[in-house]
Formats: sequence, C-alpha cells, structure tokens
Amino acid sequence: MNKIYWLVCLILFSIPQVFANDPPATEVRAVWLTTNYGLDWPKNRTDIDIQKKELISILDDLKKYNFNTILFQVRARGEVLYRSVIEPMSSFIATPTYGQESFDPLAFAIEECHKRGLACHAWIVTYPLGSNRHVQDLGNQSVIRKNPSIAVKYKNGWFLDPGNPQTDDYLLSIVNEVVTNYDVDGVHFDYIRYPDQSTRFPDRTTFNKYGKGKTIANWRRENINRFVTKMYDSVKKIKPWVQVSSAPLGRYRPLHNKNDGWNAFETVFQDAGYWMMSGKHDALYPMMYYRDQLFYPFADDWVLHSNKRIIVPGLGPYQMLELGWPKEDIVNQMDYSRTKQMAGQAYFRTENVLANVKGILFSINDFYKYPAKLPAMTWLSDTLPDPPFDLTAEKVKGIFQLKWKSNKDERITYTVYKSDSAEFDIQNAGKIVATGIREPMFEQYVEDNDEAYYYYITSSDAFNNESVVSHVAFYYHSKTIK
Repeated sequence: MNKIYWLVCLILFSIPQVFANDPPATEVRAVWLTTNYGLDWPKNRTDIDIQKKELISILDDLKKYNFNTILFQVRARGEVLYRSVIEPMSSFIATPTYGQESFDPLAFAIEECHKRGLACHAWIVTYPLGSNRHVQDLGNQSVIRKNPSIAVKYKNGWFLDPGNPQTDDYLLSIVNEVVTNYDVDGVHFDYIRYPDQSTRFPDRTTFNKYGKGKTIANWRRENINRFVTKMYDSVKKIKPWVQVSSAPLGRYRPLHNKNDGWNAFETVFQDAGYWMMSGKHDALYPMMYYRDQLFYPFADDWVLHSNKRIIVPGLGPYQMLELGWPKEDIVNQMDYSRTKQMAGQAYFRTENVLANVKGILFSINDFYKYPAKLPAMTWLSDTLPDPPFDLTAEKVKGIFQLKWKSNKDERITYTVYKSDSAEFDIQNAGKIVATGIREPMFEQYVEDNDEAYYYYITSSDAFNNESVVSHVAFYYHSKTIK
C-alpha cells in the first residue's frame, strides 16, 4: 500500500504545471536561507568542513533549479555569521580544530554564490536581540552589556529601542561593517519594525524625550523611517550598487475600509510603502504568507507603492506543513506574481523548497524552465556597459568552451545566449544558457551532433544594466565539421 501511495504521489507531482505566461528573461528568484537555530543551515554544529559541504550542496541545488538570489542570514539576534568587531560569531558556527583556519561564513557564502552565478544578499535581523536566556549566554559580548541604554526588555525578550537615535548609530555600524568588508550584492532587513502587539512596548521614556508633540504611532513610524533613510544613504555612499531591501509584513495597510487585521503600517509601525516612494529602498520582499483575499489585493497594493522599483512577494511554502495548505495555493501565487509583472518570487524558507514539500519543487522546475537575469536598478544608474568582444568558440579536451574579452571592472557579470538563428531577442528566456558569470569564459559538455548554433555574450554592470550583444560565434557541434 505504501509503495502504491508514493508511486501515485510521484506521478501526480510530476505532471507538468501549466502556467499563464512563458518565463521572463528577467526575474528575481530568491530564497531566504535561514541560519537562526540552523533551520536551513548549518545542520552540523561541530565541523567546519562539513558545514562548508552542506552549504555547497544547498547552493548547487538552488542553481540547478534556476534560482538566482540568496538572502543569506548573517545576523540573527545579537549574533552574526561574519568576522565582526561589534558582535559575536553565531554559536552555530563550528570552531576550528588544531591547524584549521577559522571560518567566515559570509565570505564563503559570497564566494560560492558568485561561482554559481547567484547573487548573495546579507540578511540582517534588525531590532530583536533574543530571549533573556540567549542574551545571558552571550555574556559580555552582548550589546545589552556593552551598550545597555539602547536596549529594552519587552515580554520575554530584548529589543533595540528604535526611538533612541543612538540605536541608529549602532545598527549603522553593523551595516557599514558588512558593506565595507564584503562583496555583497545587497543588504536585506528583517524585523525592521516594532514587536507584534506593541501597545505596551516600554518606550515611554524615550517618547517623552523625543516625541515632540507627535502621536506615539506617528513617532514610532518616523523612528523606523529615520533609520531607513540614514541606512540607505550610508550604504549608497560606500557602494552605490549594493541593493537595499527589506521584508515587511505582507499586508501594508488595511484595504477597502475594512479591518484586514495584522498589517505593517498600523500594527508594527512599518511604513514600507513610504520607503519605496521616497527613494530609500531599492526593493521590497513583503512576507505574503496568506491566501485568497489576504494575498491578492495586498499584492496589488504593493505594486501600487513600488515607485517602479523591485517588488518581490515572499511566498510561504512552509504553510503547506504548518497550516496544511495545498500546493496549488503557492503555485497560483507564483503565477499571479508573473501575470501582474511583479519582479519575481521569494520563498520562505530554503529547506521547505528543496525538500519538495507536496511536490512544490516539481512546480518550481516547470516555472523556472530557463535561467533568468536580475532586474536593472535604473534609478541608480542607467548607463549600459560595453559589450564583450573577441568571442571564440571551440572544444578543448572534449569540453565546449566560449572565451571573450571585456573592458571589465570588478563588478561585471556576463550572460551567455544560444540561438539557432542569427536574429534573436535577448528577452527570450529560452535563449539564455547561463547568467551571472563572473569570468570571461564559459564551459559545458555538449554532444557531438549535426546541430549548429549562434552564441552571443552580454555584459551587465553592478546595477544589472545589460549591454548590447557581442559579435556572434557560430559553432557546429560535430566532430568533423567546423
């Protein structure tokens, strides 16, 4: 009976999904890779080499299924996963054994992502600091010990106080440390808000000092806005191309003059639409882990506040486990985001996707049939880079190899196209062989046959502006004819 059941499931989950639109050539395909509690990574807590192999395996799988963006959690609750002079390394990262180098998880993640053409964004949990026990375990390394004036205790946990301007300075030191020292493609903020049900949040003293006649709700929203503005300007001063994004609650505001429940603007004082409209964010990944009328109208509302920037709905495959959703709920949301020409999709969280919960990975495989380029941040720069030149195609020791030259700076990436015609459209996703390539060379195994193709290369700058195509390289995949 069990064998028959699993055979039926495999057949049903393997039926190709029919989607409304062909895959676009440009689309964000992201996952949140959760390191807090080792939920997605690391599973092993004691061996650096095993931790590296685990992460490589995850990235290999995501590359295989044509994902292109990793939101890699580098700060959880007062702990980090990089070499910091401000906060301690996460206790989930293994300590080196005798003769072994210490492990910098963020540096390793960036290197391995970039090898695979994946963008790596540093995901930062902003204000929560963890439970009382967690804070005590951090000891003298905790911000609560080092800078107690900016922290408050609320219910059973500790938080940085958004109303204290010194909190901005502390958080900015962390953000600047990451952006300055690491080749991240973006910084991504989570919990950039007040706690849930925060009517009793203990900030009355701070409000009395800084409120200046405002309502407490408006003051709290302005506190978050103040930090967002400072942070965005600081990042752009250091590295203008680093994308600034966050994951607000999935419902920005109540709609249709009715009580839509929990929402970002009223419940947690998170005015994320303003961040986009005022030009202090490049992208939003709203956590839209809801169904039906709690999803679709709110997705449209985020687009309304996009300011022609990047809106990527965060979808919740984990709800198939926690709330028993059918797979179709997630699939329909994927399809809707593409129909509405949103910038892509993000999934919480990585393990739920790669574990193929209810066959979701089969659907993603159909949805992401081809690789996809990343959207250009034209509001930061719209200058096109020069195209590559001197493109050659040959087989070297049985491996097909493309090589080219480029007026390259440190942040140029390349996209390889293959066409059976001399005329093609770079917006045709089916022509993309690979993208996000960081070296002027591409190799892959191809069969010896009588097929012939035209190959082209484009350059993309740090803002993802794409050049015109290079001159063509025409190649017969045959042992005898060249």
